[in-house]
Amino acid sequence: MTATLASRGRIAVITLDHPPVNGLSLATRRAVAAAVDAAEDDAGIDALVLAGKAQVFCAGADITEFGSSKAVAEPHLISLITRLENCSKPVVAAIAGTCMGGGLELALGCHYRVAGRGVKVALPEVKIGLVPGAGGTQRLPRALGVEPALNMIISGEPVAAERLAQLPGQRLFDRLVDAAEVLDAAVALATEMAAVRPLPRVRELKATHPSPDAYFRFVRNSVAAMSRNLPAPVKCVDCVEQAVKAKVDAGLTFERETFLALMVTPESRALRHAFLAERAAGKLADLPPGTVPRPVERVGVIGAGTMGTGIALNFLAAGIPVVLVEQTQAALDRGVAALRGVLDAQLKKGKLKPEALDARLALLQPTLDWQALADVDLVIEAVFEDLAVKQQVFERLDGIAKAGAILASNTSTLDVDRIAQFTRRPQDVLGLHFFSPAHVMKLLEVVRGKATAPDVLLGALAVAKRIRKTSVVSGVCDGFIGNRMVEHYFRQAGFLIDEGATPQQVDRAMERFGFAMGPFAVSDLAGNDIGWAIRQRRAVERPDLRYSTLADTLCEAGRFGQKTGAGWYDHVAGGKPGRTQARPSPVVAQMIDAHRQRLGITPRRIGDEEIVSRLLGALVNEGARLLEEGIAARASDIDIVYLTGYGFPAWRGGPMCWADTQGLFNVVQMMKRLSRNPHDDAAFWQPAPLLRRLADEGRTFN
Repeated sequence: MTATLASRGRIAVITLDHPPVNGLSLATRRAVAAAVDAAEDDAGIDALVLAGKAQVFCAGADITEFGSSKAVAEPHLISLITRLENCSKPVVAAIAGTCMGGGLELALGCHYRVAGRGVKVALPEVKIGLVPGAGGTQRLPRALGVEPALNMIISGEPVAAERLAQLPGQRLFDRLVDAAEVLDAAVALATEMAAVRPLPRVRELKATHPSPDAYFRFVRNSVAAMSRNLPAPVKCVDCVEQAVKAKVDAGLTFERETFLALMVTPESRALRHAFLAERAAGKLADLPPGTVPRPVERVGVIGAGTMGTGIALNFLAAGIPVVLVEQTQAALDRGVAALRGVLDAQLKKGKLKPEALDARLALLQPTLDWQALADVDLVIEAVFEDLAVKQQVFERLDGIAKAGAILASNTSTLDVDRIAQFTRRPQDVLGLHFFSPAHVMKLLEVVRGKATAPDVLLGALAVAKRIRKTSVVSGVCDGFIGNRMVEHYFRQAGFLIDEGATPQQVDRAMERFGFAMGPFAVSDLAGNDIGWAIRQRRAVERPDLRYSTLADTLCEAGRFGQKTGAGWYDHVAGGKPGRTQARPSPVVAQMIDAHRQRLGITPRRIGDEEIVSRLLGALVNEGARLLEEGIAARASDIDIVYLTGYGFPAWRGGPMCWADTQGLFNVVQMMKRLSRNPHDDAAFWQPAPLLRRLADEGRTFN
C-alpha cells in the first residue's frame, strides 16, 4: 500500500503510506493520482486533504528510481503536481514531520498548506548535485520570497516552519498549528475553503526583487567561489533568476532542462552514489531474523586522553550517561578539563546553550574506581595502542562488567579476535574504531569479531546512530578497512618521492583532485612517528612489504611533524594566533637528494596524473582484496569509509566509485604498467582477483 483514500464528512483525506519517509515512488504517484481522480469525481466530496502517515508528510522523490524508467514513467512528479494544481476542488497539504525535496514541491502544487510547529522544510537536491526538478526553483521564490528561497535552495539545509512563517509576505503556509493538530486543522481549512473560487495557485504569484541584476550577479559570483568543483549550486542561481525574469512555464522548462543535464554529470552520479551508500552502510543481510539490538543506556569509557574524552563527548551530546575512568587523578583532571574546554568553546560559538552544557556535565561521572563500570551497558577502552596493555584492560574488565555488557576496543589496527580471548565472554566483544577528533569525525568502524553475537553488533549499530555516527561494519584484519588501505596510499607517496616527485608536488596534486590535504601534510599533522611505529612492526610481521626508507630517515632526525615544528615541511609561526604555516624545507630537500643517491635513482619528471593514479590505484587494489576476503560487505561501504573518515572528496564518490568511473579495464591496465616500474612494488600491483574478474566481465564494483 502506497496511498489511501478516506473521507471525513465531505472532505477526502489522501494519505501517503510508503514507509519509512513516504517517498514518491512510481507506485505512490500512481496511487495518489488515482485517489485525486476518485475524490474529484465523487459528488459527496467538496475538498481534498493530502497528508502523510506516521507524522511524516514526504521526504521527496525515491532516489533509487533516478536514472531508471520509473523516474519518468507517468505520472511523474511534475505531472502529479500539475494534477493537484488543476484539481477543480481545493487541495490542502497537511504538513507534519518532514517535508523535503519532492515533498515540498508536491505541497507547493496544492492550493493551501497547513504546517505543524517543528516541521523541517528543505529542498536538498543540491546535496546530490542537482537542482530541484519539479518546480521548486520556480514556486518556492513565489511563495516565500526570492532571497530566502534561494538561500534554502543553494544550501539544501532544512529550515523550521516557524521561522519561515514569520517572513513578511510569505505565502508558503496558510496556517501554522501544533504538530498534533495538523490533520484536523487541514480538514477545517478544506471545509472553510470548499466553496471559494478561483482556487489560488502558487504558480500565479509573482517572484520579484528590487535589484535583480545586481543581486543575481553578486550571488552567482559568491556561490561559484564556494563551490568550485560542483556545478549544481550555480545552476540553482540560474533557475531562481528565471523565476524572476521569465514567465512561469518558461522557468519550469528551464529548470527541468537544467535538472536533466545535471543528472548525467559525474559529480551528481558520485553524490547520489554517496547518498545511497551512506544509507546502506551498517546494514547486514546475514543476521538471524528477529534479532533485537542489545540495549545501551549507560556507557563507560576507559582512558581520559584525547580519544577517550572525544568518545565521551559523543555520548554526552546524545543524553547518555558516561562513566569516565582513569588511572591517576592528574590524568583524570586533564581529561575532564579538556572535555570541559570543548563544551566551553561550543558555548562561546553559540552552538550550545548554558543549560545544555550543564546537562551534559551532569551526565559525566569521572572516577578512578573501575567498580563504577559494573552497571554500564557498553564499555569502550581508549588506552594505548599496545596489545599487552589491551590485555590488562580486558582481563580486569571481564571481572567487573555485568553479564550482557558490550565490551568494545577503540583499537585502530589490533586483532579484535585476540582481544576478545582476553575475556570469558568473546561473544560480547567487538571493535568500535572512532576517528580523531572523535567528537567531530562522522565515521565509526564497527569491527565484528568471529565470536561477536548478533545482538551485540546490532546494539553497537543502534547506539552509533544515536550518537550521529555513520557506521560501517568491518571484519577483523590489521587496520580494518580504512587504515589497511591507507597504508598502501602512503607507501605509494613514498615511492613517488624516491623516483622524482617532491612532497609539495604530491600534496598539491591530491589537493587539486579534491582532498583537503595531501599525504605528506596529513603525516605532519598526525605525527610522522605514528607511521614509523607501524613500519617497525611491519618489519617483523611483514618483512616482504616494501617501503621507502626516507620517512624513517626523517623520523630518525626527529622531524615528527607539526608537534616538533619540523617534518616533511618546516612549520613556522604565522597566520592565526597559535597556528603555524607549512613551508617547503631545504633540509628535507637535501635528505631527498642524498636518499636518491644512496638508491642510485636518477630523478624523473612525474606528472599530477601519475600521482593521482598511483595513490588512488593503491586504495582500489587493496579495497578489492578487502571485498574478496569479506572484510568489507560491499564496495560502497569502502567509499563511505573514505568519504567520512579520510577526506575523500564527496563529488568523486569514494575510491571504488572513482575506479568505476575510470572503467575497471583501464584500472587493470594501469596496474599492469605500474608493476613494470623497477622502483615500485611489483607484487602489490598484481590486480586483485575480484578486480580482474570484474574487469574481464565488463562490470563495476558498485
